[in-house]
Amino acid sequence: MPVYDYKCPEHGLFYELAAMDESSQPRNCPTCSKLCARVLMVAPEFLDMKTENRAAHTRNEMAVHSPILSTPDYRAEQQARREHKHGKGCGCGDKPIRKSNLLYTAEGNKMFPSMRPWMISH
Repeated sequence: MPVYDYKCPEHGLFYELAAMDESSQPRNCPTCSKLCARVLMVAPEFLDMKTENRAAHTRNEMAVHSPILSTPDYRAEQQARREHKHGKGCGCGDKPIRKSNLLYTAEGNKMFPSMRPWMISH
């Protein structure tokens, strides 16, 4: 069974063994028997870390499961997001800025490649 940290407002931190499914339940303080909530400890090096380093660490942690590859298209999309000038409430801020899939045939006709060839575009 893992050891979890709990904090009494009067007596401070104390540690208790608890099953994982019972870890969120409050425990009695060993000194005053008052019910105390579990606390999550943050490593001190994260608290003292520069803001830029903390942001980089967060970005790296998020990229573990879905890495972002720096391609020319991705960099152009990010640059377009940074240069967005419409301001808040314009309505396009929540939509991704992407290149059009519009292609032209040799005859000059428009062609929209998609996974749904039966659809007619406007």
